[in-house]
Amino acid sequence: MKYTKDAMEIASFCFGKEKVQVIIVEGWEAAMMKQEINIYKEIQRTTEKAMRAIDTISEKVFDEKLAVQISKQSLKYAEIRNQAYDKLLEAKAEPYRGSYVENLKQTGGIQYNTLFNTSTSRIAEVMIKSCNAGVLEMNKALNHNEKADEQALSLANKLIEFEGKNIAQLTKYL
Repeated sequence: MKYTKDAMEIASFCFGKEKVQVIIVEGWEAAMMKQEINIYKEIQRTTEKAMRAIDTISEKVFDEKLAVQISKQSLKYAEIRNQAYDKLLEAKAEPYRGSYVENLKQTGGIQYNTLFNTSTSRIAEVMIKSCNAGVLEMNKALNHNEKADEQALSLANKLIEFEGKNIAQLTKYL
């Protein structure tokens, strides 16, 4: 890891007959931890929204293959969400808590968009839009937290890749 001069200080002191220099990086660890926490919270938020979308829409799915596919997707979202949640707990950080209004807005939007049309094509379209929103939000979080550690970035990229695969699979139903 490279440090800039304004991000660190070099302290010199004597230890017995030896002169010792120590690099003190002020705030770096806290800033990195904050960026990792931001990434993990966004992963948690995105996966929870995806699982909520699947829960809301699953009762309207009549195509058996699509129903199985989105059920498998929900399990994978839960796995990724749990990994992010565990990392947040490990860092003693507050996990993401969605608001009631946000949840109601998402659920209401899905119900509205499938009110008069519950065809397999329409269901796939709504799910694709949800996946696209997830990819957009994760990329935004990555751009704002580019100095997060490799584990956080890797899990975020794993989610983005998974969302991309979901989109590719769902386009078959359009």
